[in-house]
Amino acid sequence: MTKNSSSSGYTYTGTGTNSQGNHYCTREDSGGNHGYHYSNTDGSYYYSNPNGSTYYNTGSGYSQYTSPSGQVSKSTGK
Repeated sequence: MTKNSSSSGYTYTGTGTNSQGNHYCTREDSGGNHGYHYSNTDGSYYYSNPNGSTYYNTGSGYSQYTSPSGQVSKSTGK
């Protein structure tokens, strides 16, 4: 699967469901840097971005963002 997404600047390179039933997509940016995201059956989701940042959300109020430099921001608001 290859799908261009000009609004995000990514090309989606794959999609599927893992053995736990969680959906994932893989993608890369114009520089060839890879990333992926998971949408999990428990309502949580996780992004690992081509720039090195990550984002995790439990789906129930907690989220955490880690910047490419390693700075962590957490939120417990809904």
